[in-house]
Amino acid sequence: MFIRIVKMSFHLENIPAFLENFKIIKEKIRNAPGNRLLELYQDKSNKCIFFTYSYWEAEEDLENYRKSELFNEVWTFTKKLFNDKPEAWSVDKVVSLQ
Repeated sequence: MFIRIVKMSFHLENIPAFLENFKIIKEKIRNAPGNRLLELYQDKSNKCIFFTYSYWEAEEDLENYRKSELFNEVWTFTKKLFNDKPEAWSVDKVVSLQ
């Protein structure tokens, strides 16, 4: 399992549209084959910056999602709202304390 982190920055006036769309599609993303967790975070100091954290069983699962019609719909809508280029990382969890 690995974690995908995506940083997105939006024009302030586009945040409501992003959040409304995320509300509609979040369950579909979460239910994509191989997805085990989906979380959305908003930066405390810059409200225009959001992060998604998603846990995937295998890199192939993420790649299959990225090639899906669902991803195409989500990304086509979302990328029009950005005020900066998004950034993404795929990371392995090294330690987790709970």
